[in-house]
Amino acid sequence: MILSLELPDSLPDGLHISKAEFEKEAKMALLLKLYELKRISSGVASKVLGISRVEFLFLLKQYKIPVIDIEAGELKQDMLNA
Repeated sequence: MILSLELPDSLPDGLHISKAEFEKEAKMALLLKLYELKRISSGVASKVLGISRVEFLFLLKQYKIPVIDIEAGELKQDMLNA
């Protein structure tokens, strides 16, 4: 699938990066956010980015996105059920 966005040509220049690097970062940001919203798995995100799942998990840490986002009560219940 191809996703097209209309953005000013000056945007990558203002960030001092190439158009290709901007497109790569935008794709990564989209996938990180979809993961954070629990819309996709880390496996799907890493596959789309063309990196290993471990590399994606390190990206999550770099962008301060929790790998496991579970409420304390839910975790306690899971442990009681184990």
